[in-house]
Amino acid sequence: MDPCPFVRVLVGNLALRMPVAPPAAGAGAGVHPSTSPCYCKIRLGNMPAQTVPAPLVPFDGGEQAPASGALAAAFHLSKADLEWFNGKPSLFSSRGEASLKVAVYAGRKGSTCGVSSERLLGKATIPLDLKGAEAKPAVLHSGWISFGKRAGKGSPAAAELSLTVRAEPDPRFVFEFDGEPECSPQVLQVRGSMKQPMFTCKFGCRSNSDLRRPGMQPEREGASGKERKGWSVTVHDLSGSPVAMASMVTPFVPSPGSDRVSRSNPGAWLILRPAGDGAWEPWARLECWRERGGAGTSDSLGYRFDLLLPGVDHAVPLADSTIPSSKGGKFAIDLTAAQPLSRGGTPGCSPRGSGDLSNWPLGNYRGFVMSAAVQGEGRCSKPTVEVGVAHIGCAEDAAAFVALAAAVDLSMDACRLFSHRLRKELSHPQADLLR
Repeated sequence: MDPCPFVRVLVGNLALRMPVAPPAAGAGAGVHPSTSPCYCKIRLGNMPAQTVPAPLVPFDGGEQAPASGALAAAFHLSKADLEWFNGKPSLFSSRGEASLKVAVYAGRKGSTCGVSSERLLGKATIPLDLKGAEAKPAVLHSGWISFGKRAGKGSPAAAELSLTVRAEPDPRFVFEFDGEPECSPQVLQVRGSMKQPMFTCKFGCRSNSDLRRPGMQPEREGASGKERKGWSVTVHDLSGSPVAMASMVTPFVPSPGSDRVSRSNPGAWLILRPAGDGAWEPWARLECWRERGGAGTSDSLGYRFDLLLPGVDHAVPLADSTIPSSKGGKFAIDLTAAQPLSRGGTPGCSPRGSGDLSNWPLGNYRGFVMSAAVQGEGRCSKPTVEVGVAHIGCAEDAAAFVALAAAVDLSMDACRLFSHRLRKELSHPQADLLR
């Protein structure tokens, strides 16, 4: 298996220093940044902006930038992104001009009673040279830069922003379902324009008693006709041997008095790996529910993913987030923020390269792990899966992440409002039993 080139751009060691100015008089004086919280909106190219708090440090005239090691933002670039940034600029396009744009604000984010308390203090643009970034790590910027303007002659110095920008190779294996998981599709490995079969999936309705392992029976039952249960996806290699499975072990049922799966009563999957002699052992657990949307926002698929390590008496949480139910999005396990920027490096992996985590130090489990892009409700979804190379030592490792992606995609259907009917492949799973 050959990986695809990816690069992650990390922004950290963020700090602000502001000149001390005499307080303005009058009711409209506004909020002075030295007494208000500040934050930054950081954007790379056309990627979504990331909003992070910006700590204030004394304005003492020193040039030494802080080295807290804290990560502020991370951007993940595919080969197509790199080619776009490194392409030749044209009259009608900004391609070839990779730049990091930072907008600095004072005040609190959001608004109260429709009135926003935030105030733009200034903007800064940092050009980035990403050529060769997929081959070796490089520090693209480190130190202070000025932003904003002086009020006039004799006024205090302009405000300054400190940050470190680092680019690191982050190669990944990419897999693509050639159909919806409930339609028992093939899974292709993708590298550039080349695609080759890697796995096959088999969807069905499976009895939990078939799993041959104590403690894996369903944990509850819902009202008659008001539950979605027993789904499973078995991943086979090209020889036909089962190499991973996602099995729904806790039914998806509506909370009392509603037609939605709640966070307090989520449905759950076990991601299983072969244990020998036709038996399975759990590798991870995925819980999903329907998160109610706020004012002006739609509902979301909430998820929590825990690793189940042999010899460890508790689950190890790795991800807890949401995906918009209407338009879909990415399920992600990304621990980049857990490691200091100064340490760099790539995510850790199993010491045996086989996915057996029995002696795997948790401190090595860092960086980008995997992501799965899924579509929203009612849309044809063919998940695309990206897995960091450090987490795949053999085909069975990849298969476990493929099974996880299938479970996430199917959870989008399992968490649909119970007032909606599911498609026939999910409504009548008896036609495709796995025994």
